[in-house]
Amino acid sequence: MAFVDQVKIFVKAGKGGDGAVSFRHEKYINMGGPFGGDGGHGGSVVMEVDEGLRTLMDFRYKRHFKAMPGGNGATKGMTGKSSDDLIIRVPQGTTITDAETGRVIGDLTEQGQQLVVAQGGRGGRGNMRFASSKNPAPEIAENGEPGEELDIALELKVLADVGLVGFPSVGKSTLLSVVTAAKPKVAAYHFTTLVPNLGMVRLEDNRDFVMADLPGLIEGASQGVGLGIQFLRHVERTRVILHMIDMSGLDPESDPYENYIKINNELAEYDPALLERPQIIVPTKMDMPDAAETLAEFKEKLAADPEVSADIEIMPISSLTREGLEPLMRRTADLLDETPAFIPKGMEPEDNETALYEFSEERQAFDIDRDEDGVWILYGDEIERLFKRTNTNFTESMMRFARQLRFMGVDEALREAGARGGDTVQILDFQFEFED
Repeated sequence: MAFVDQVKIFVKAGKGGDGAVSFRHEKYINMGGPFGGDGGHGGSVVMEVDEGLRTLMDFRYKRHFKAMPGGNGATKGMTGKSSDDLIIRVPQGTTITDAETGRVIGDLTEQGQQLVVAQGGRGGRGNMRFASSKNPAPEIAENGEPGEELDIALELKVLADVGLVGFPSVGKSTLLSVVTAAKPKVAAYHFTTLVPNLGMVRLEDNRDFVMADLPGLIEGASQGVGLGIQFLRHVERTRVILHMIDMSGLDPESDPYENYIKINNELAEYDPALLERPQIIVPTKMDMPDAAETLAEFKEKLAADPEVSADIEIMPISSLTREGLEPLMRRTADLLDETPAFIPKGMEPEDNETALYEFSEERQAFDIDRDEDGVWILYGDEIERLFKRTNTNFTESMMRFARQLRFMGVDEALREAGARGGDTVQILDFQFEFED
């Protein structure tokens, strides 16, 4: 199965059902009064974690998701049926953001965790709701509220406790295959690993942790070079980094120290916080003839670098002979025991200790414009939402809408803008005549 870790989809919640205008007409019951019921609520769009999923592959073929609308109200005061929520299942570790604004909507990491990404519309009220002593038989009902709709971006960041990083072909996949039951592809060429591989490490003392073999980074990965930029996001959730460096000396143009610096620079370019988490340097292929000499040179250069911490741990291994693997796994588990989970990039909580309060003028519920034909255009989220909930089939409903516009200050604003009696005013696709 192809590994997909980034997709964009469109979601639309269900519209609320319309309220009904109805009157009670039964034998022997005079002036039965209003009898129209409310509309049902539209279904919401809900993301839910399914631990059985490992990729966002399903969204490659289906990118539009729409919940069902609520049922309309009926006579005898019957409320329309509310629709069930549309459940969209995603893998653990999925971050959801607004594709237009980049705002993080939620981060789903636990089995069964749910997040409402588009709220279903409320059902409109039937005319039973508008009866009063002044108007005992109202011909007024509301349309259902539109459901929310938006484009969202899904980004999968694998849930791994330990991340293996390093240049291609340093032995990351080999290590994973030896210490876990995972069977990643292993070959003697760059970019053998094209997708993140996960495996579970179990120690004799019953401790266990998830290890991720991430596709090889190269210089410039954080700027989009090679495969690294596609998978750097998967390092964000790891609590311990095993930085693997090839000590075989088979490539005379490859300097282990320079490789170490380059990989750390790429991690810092992507997110400086990555260098704050525990990191163990893991020299690999120590079974090769020149490995010990290469490691000694590497340690000398590392000790001479003032920016490298003197107490950084170096644990050489050979996956072929299994030398050093058990101590490395035990030390990794120890670090995990004392290292809390890190918050992924973009999910940091806001600092609430200090707050800046600024005066901001209250935004109007509507705006006015005039087109080339002289038609006055009313627009704005609040006024458009109010109109959508107005049932234009009944005179009383339209009169109620006119009163609401007057209360909002629309009449006065139109006069100030230069509107005169008889001018045409438009809201969405509905036009009416302005009376001064």
